[in-house]
Amino acid sequence: MDDEEGIRNFLSRSLERRGWRVTAVSSAEEGAHHLERHCVDLIILDIALPGRSGLEWLKDLHGAGFGGDVILITAFADLDTAIEALRAGAADLILKPFRIEQIVTAIGRCVERTRLQRENFVLRRQLAKRRGSGDEIVGRSPAILRLQALIERVAPSPSTVLIEGESGVGKELVARALHTRSHRTERPFVALNCAAVSADLIEAELFGHLRGAFTGAKEARKGLFYYAHGGTLFLDEIGELPLALQSKLLRVLEERRIRPVGGEQELPVDVRVVAATNRDLKAEVAAGRFRQDLFYRLAVMTLRVPPLRERGDDVVELARRFMGVLSLRLGVPPLDIDPELEAALVAHPWPGNVRELRNLVERALLFGEFPLEDLGLPAGGIETAGGGADGRMLAEVEKRHILAVLAESGGNRARAALALGVSRKTLDRKCTEWGV
Repeated sequence: MDDEEGIRNFLSRSLERRGWRVTAVSSAEEGAHHLERHCVDLIILDIALPGRSGLEWLKDLHGAGFGGDVILITAFADLDTAIEALRAGAADLILKPFRIEQIVTAIGRCVERTRLQRENFVLRRQLAKRRGSGDEIVGRSPAILRLQALIERVAPSPSTVLIEGESGVGKELVARALHTRSHRTERPFVALNCAAVSADLIEAELFGHLRGAFTGAKEARKGLFYYAHGGTLFLDEIGELPLALQSKLLRVLEERRIRPVGGEQELPVDVRVVAATNRDLKAEVAAGRFRQDLFYRLAVMTLRVPPLRERGDDVVELARRFMGVLSLRLGVPPLDIDPELEAALVAHPWPGNVRELRNLVERALLFGEFPLEDLGLPAGGIETAGGGADGRMLAEVEKRHILAVLAESGGNRARAALALGVSRKTLDRKCTEWGV
């Protein structure tokens, strides 16, 4: 953004030759109009613009939610100007006349800072979700050994992968294993539960949006495709994706370009998409609830994660693993798993799969015992009764645990009840008692 045509032409030609997409404007008004319709990562801004100075415009720009970097250029600068530029949020200040190498170096610093911000966003997101259950796939059953062999074979491929399996079997763990064993392992892994985001917001969550793109969009925001650039985007419960958005996702998979909500400019992305579902997507296609072309585009490679009831003695190994991890996190001693309990664990049908097992172990640690009744009569684990201080303390522990599982299920009571091993009716009654 510079009122000198020679500067604009020089920078445009020089930077485009180095692989950047450049738009040149001659005034703050023209720049503001462009930003209303396009996403920009970085602005090179002249301080001495006609009408309104670049410094004044920079202050308003950050106040309006612009998240990119701004490099200021000027022919007249003193210490006061430099201080004001830094306070206004400039990433750099370069004096005219300048060499193109100075601009390229400044851009390089901005690009590196953006990369670190992106990775920091991803790491915070991952840490917020991680609950200490470990990232490795545990088990030596034939079903798990087959799955691990397929992961090793599929991981290096750039193709999309569809992971199928019942709720709670550990589909995200498989997706992380695919990412870790791929050539993208040093780049971000970003996960989104499609069922946990409302239908009217999921497009902006994936592709980003411009300021004012919809009600409540007070500032521009990058989407998850942006943060997953160079890495893997895991779309869990893909069967919950609205039909209107399925066509847009298909277009992104085909063209490798995204368009933020409210924007006109398409941005290239390099992302491997791994999707997961607990539904029969072929049946969803037949029912008209899922696009056939998107299904075949996602299912280039298909992995099936076996339910826990098909994994034999893996359940005991998993229970011991959860016992060790959760006892440390909760600050309580681990419980013994004797042969009688081992047999009960293996015999249990585990409708909630690995998630149900993990919640059962956590509940046992909280109560200080691991009764067989929890396996024979699942509802017995939360249908507690008691009086006095002990009863009240037990009821509070029960409430915290159930609400935590409910939150983990995105507020879906059916899934939460399945994970807890209780009926939906029981969970509804508890929530009514607590005013949830």
